[in-house]
Amino acid sequence: MTVASTGKTFETAEDIEGHGAPIDVEAISSQTNTVLGLRMDTTTRAAMDQQVPAIAGHLNRLLHEDLGADDDSEVHKLLREGTKLVDLTSRPTSETPTFGTYLYLRNLALLTRRLLWIYSQRNGLDAP
Repeated sequence: MTVASTGKTFETAEDIEGHGAPIDVEAISSQTNTVLGLRMDTTTRAAMDQQVPAIAGHLNRLLHEDLGADDDSEVHKLLREGTKLVDLTSRPTSETPTFGTYLYLRNLALLTRRLLWIYSQRNGLDAP
């Protein structure tokens, strides 16, 4: 996919992988539960770093779904927040303190859960 140059692209690797495949509510729910169950005092930085791409990918997929943002300002706000979170320049780097990575990962998982719930409601699916 080519994006008109604005000096910055928001497309990520997750944009390309699996785009167009159905949203797996159970898998996303399970993975966000796992992430939200991580504890700062017992989770390694490597374990956190390993979770970031998958959760960011789930969030990114949900951002491409019709979640009713045109009719709901709260959903629109959530989509803007999600777009900022999945932007590669917002992701933790090796210089990011572990606590910063932990907070980022939790924010990803929490927003993914919120959008997954909206997706489920809009599509008549069981809520995660």
